[in-house]
Amino acid sequence: MSRRLTRTYQLYSRTSGKHVQVLANKRVNANGDDGAVYAKLEVETDSFGSRIRIKGVKTGYYICMNKRGKLIGKRKGRGKDCIFTEIVLENNYTALQNAKYEGWYMAFTRKGRPKKASKTKQHQREAHFMKRLPRGHLLSERRPFDVLPLAVPVHSLNKRTKLPHQQRSAPR
Repeated sequence: MSRRLTRTYQLYSRTSGKHVQVLANKRVNANGDDGAVYAKLEVETDSFGSRIRIKGVKTGYYICMNKRGKLIGKRKGRGKDCIFTEIVLENNYTALQNAKYEGWYMAFTRKGRPKKASKTKQHQREAHFMKRLPRGHLLSERRPFDVLPLAVPVHSLNKRTKLPHQQRSAPR
């Protein structure tokens, strides 16, 4: 018995400096700006683990990989070619390996074009992504166990004493 979990976020491409987007013409690229409508992605997981399906919220197309290693958008993302394995790397980036074609990764060039998956490796910068919340994402939409920023007061430090400014000025 598995429970489907869905999350909405953007995938930031390390090489292009933009976000992955699924366009209405079924094309996938990494040219989306922060908060762009086509860059908002819904990530579904069917089981506890790192196997995910990625769908464009605006278009409804799933990101899939064909037998030539090209990224395409499909209306129904039920096949193994639309399932990716999330691999969290040492540098805190994420690599997305296709479940059907082992060793093939989702990757983009500096211009944001999809790179042929048969020429990709896990350690390449082109295959590194970072998950980001979409611009305007409300805190009320957060789920339990999401990390919230702490409200810690920031004190200015004096270089000479290394003590917070308030403690240094207190009478002794």
